[in-house]
Amino acid sequence: MVEALPASLQASEKGIEFSPDGAVNVGSAFMALDVAWTAGIAAMARAGARVIVDDVFLGGAGSQQRWQKALTGLNVLWVGVRCDSKVAAGREIARGDRPQGMAALQAEVVHQGVVYDLEVDTTHTEALVCAQTIAAHVT
Repeated sequence: MVEALPASLQASEKGIEFSPDGAVNVGSAFMALDVAWTAGIAAMARAGARVIVDDVFLGGAGSQQRWQKALTGLNVLWVGVRCDSKVAAGREIARGDRPQGMAALQAEVVHQGVVYDLEVDTTHTEALVCAQTIAAHVT
């Protein structure tokens, strides 16, 4: 969704801002679009599309509750993807596509109060193995 935002909402107080320390701040326009985005994803799933949503739950349990409400009545597999914050920070530097510090700031907060059906940990497990683990649980 972030990449689909109008230019006027990127790096904007009303949209989304990424602080130099890695903090993410979202404004009222972003939140309004997020509600529409979530409803649209849910509508596609209800229409029969098999959907994978990759969402960073900056609001922890509140973020999951927002999705649970939108996805009511659908078969959902909640997957938590974890990684040691030091390893994630190293990957963040190697990727170079986000502010340094974001991985450390998000490592735990995104999981607070969130309930998963399945968890994978990419700290020492290759992405393909994690994907295969997840695929084995998809009905």
